[in-house]
Amino acid sequence: MDAEMEFNCEMKWKGKDLFDLVCRTLGLRETWFFGLQYTIKDTVAWLKMDKKVLDHDVSKEEPVTFHFLAKFYPENAEEELVQETTQHLFFLQVKKQILDEKIYCPPEASVLLASYAVQPKYGDYDPSVHKRGFLAQEELLPKRVINLYQMTLEMWEERITAWYAEHRGGARDEAEMEYLKIAQDLEMYGVNYFAIRNKKGTELLLGVDALGLHIYDPENRLTPKISFPWNEIRNISYSDKEFTIKPLDKKIDVFKFNSSKLRVNKLILQLCIGNHDLFMRRRKAASLEVQQMKAQAREEKARKQMKRQRLAREKQMREEAERTRDKIERRLLQMKEEATMANEALMRSEETADLLAEKAQITD
Repeated sequence: MDAEMEFNCEMKWKGKDLFDLVCRTLGLRETWFFGLQYTIKDTVAWLKMDKKVLDHDVSKEEPVTFHFLAKFYPENAEEELVQETTQHLFFLQVKKQILDEKIYCPPEASVLLASYAVQPKYGDYDPSVHKRGFLAQEELLPKRVINLYQMTLEMWEERITAWYAEHRGGARDEAEMEYLKIAQDLEMYGVNYFAIRNKKGTELLLGVDALGLHIYDPENRLTPKISFPWNEIRNISYSDKEFTIKPLDKKIDVFKFNSSKLRVNKLILQLCIGNHDLFMRRRKAASLEVQQMKAQAREEKARKQMKRQRLAREKQMREEAERTRDKIERRLLQMKEEATMANEALMRSEETADLLAEKAQITD
């Protein structure tokens, strides 16, 4: 999944044509979480579905690089992410954000997450295979966490391995989902931050996520000063560089702020509309498409579970047969040694009897 793909884009193609092609190539059906991201003059932008690809502010001659990324995040990964492909893409993206320190993660949680990241790649922990140093080349912890304590990489590996050994029997998709379930409780998970100023000119940060809009002090991205949940917002609008948030409760003051660029305002509005739509969609009955996907996912999961159980039983039977064989071989070896010892004792007895007979004859 973490790879590059090349496509020849036709002149008439709209953003949706290219996006759909990427999704088909990946076998992805939960397309509403994702988008194609690119950069314009150090500002992030997303390919618009209804606009021609070449009408965007991109090079018309040189190859253009788009990043296929999650644009919107689920409130509850376990309930909302149906396909394994979707889960895996989120796992890769969130893991990278944590390692790149775009999502703050405390040390203990970092170690636990690292252990779940090891399980999909290495399978069940086996001390005879996973010997000291087997994680030496892996990037599993944020550098901030590593530098926080006077611990060697070997010591960190021991701590990660201790947790990793506890995940025995967990399949790849289960380990990745456990990773996401922990990560989604981190304060910076799924939040897009933007530098803004309020009417007084005070510098602030705006955070946009699955639950609503949040205003932060620039020095503290973890705890918002104020939040506006999507279901408590009556209207969001902008004129030029000024944004206006009107709460449903008319007793609460309208909040106005300015961003640095018109392009940034457009991005903020895109994220607001998309997150609000998904927020409302989650609170309605699932569409027929989603219901079908969930049914198929349950069947696939049950099939894989049965297969894993069958393989586990076969492995157990093989191990039991090997133990029985080893036991029989040890018993046969023991019996052989006992027979050899008995034979030697018999020979010694016969030799002693012969000596005694000879002495008796001499005496006579």
